[in-house]
Amino acid sequence: MKAIEGRVGRVFILRLEHDDPLPGCIEEFALAKGIHLAQVVFHGGIYKGSLVAGPRETDAPKPVPIVLPVSDAHESSAVGVIAPDDDGKPILHMHGSLGRCGQAMAGCFQKGVTVWLVGEAVIYEILSESSAARVLDEESDLKLLEMSDS
Repeated sequence: MKAIEGRVGRVFILRLEHDDPLPGCIEEFALAKGIHLAQVVFHGGIYKGSLVAGPRETDAPKPVPIVLPVSDAHESSAVGVIAPDDDGKPILHMHGSLGRCGQAMAGCFQKGVTVWLVGEAVIYEILSESSAARVLDEESDLKLLEMSDS
């Protein structure tokens, strides 16, 4: 396990509107506000797009994703972490669950989904003397969160 310590900085409450893309619109907001590291909590309606629901083979060194399409309106809750990529751009890694008519699915929003009608998000900025960034892991071919004390 790796860890860094931080404290809560600014807190933002966002109302996302119909057809706003996730995680894109939250990443754009973070960039505009100069947010480098944060926790994001989301709930609201989702439709369109797709989720990544795990690797096809658990033991594969470079995971091939299972991509689940999302159609029709679903209720959703999700949580994630914003951290910068190699270029300093904020990247949101968010996982959530979606439900409709007693059926549920869960996964990573990395392939993007779209807000249906309205969504609400709270961004808790994390201020830290340490550094955190999404760095390409050669073994898995995924951008993973790396942290170091400064």
